[in-house]
Amino acid sequence: MENKTGNVRAYSALILAGGQASRMGGVDKGWVRLGQTPLIRCSLVALSRQAEPPRQVLISANRHLDDYAALGVPVLPDVLPGSLGPLAGLHAAQLSPLLSTGEPLLVISVDTVRLPDNFASRLLDALAAGHDAVSASDSERWHPTLMMVRTGQAASLADYLLGGGRSIRGWLGGLRHATVAFGQPFPNLNTLDDVASLAAGQGGVAPD
Repeated sequence: MENKTGNVRAYSALILAGGQASRMGGVDKGWVRLGQTPLIRCSLVALSRQAEPPRQVLISANRHLDDYAALGVPVLPDVLPGSLGPLAGLHAAQLSPLLSTGEPLLVISVDTVRLPDNFASRLLDALAAGHDAVSASDSERWHPTLMMVRTGQAASLADYLLGGGRSIRGWLGGLRHATVAFGQPFPNLNTLDDVASLAAGQGGVAPD
């Protein structure tokens, strides 16, 4: 985990897998299969292939906790009551003693089955410019669930969520935030048809 100057850059990663997946009929999205591989395993592989891989990976989940834990990764259920969306998962991670003070936290959704190998490196570079958070965009859209944030945001997240806020876009709008542009579109897997289409385009196998 070194940048161009040879300095080691430690960060953790959080996979958001605690959502309701309403557009998939309420299934636990992490266990939907892309070909033969559950999405959660695809996202773990995508993180492991980073040029600067995370020192640890955490999973935000609220169902099938034992199944996620069997992957050998710490699992963090939401702390705040109610189904408050992905920011509640980020809030739980920000409270976790597993994170070091001041450590950057890379956040991806569980359907992030493919990432450029310099994804984390570019977000680390942008965060180092003095931002509280940075997120990714591609040639088609902005992806606020693909972001890197500084630790120490738990109070900000709790205030936003308890005040009725749910939108990642809205929360990021209150921070020193920047967007990092990537050329290749990220797969957008909102429905089971989206997953089936991606699998068919890859010959039924998970992304290499």
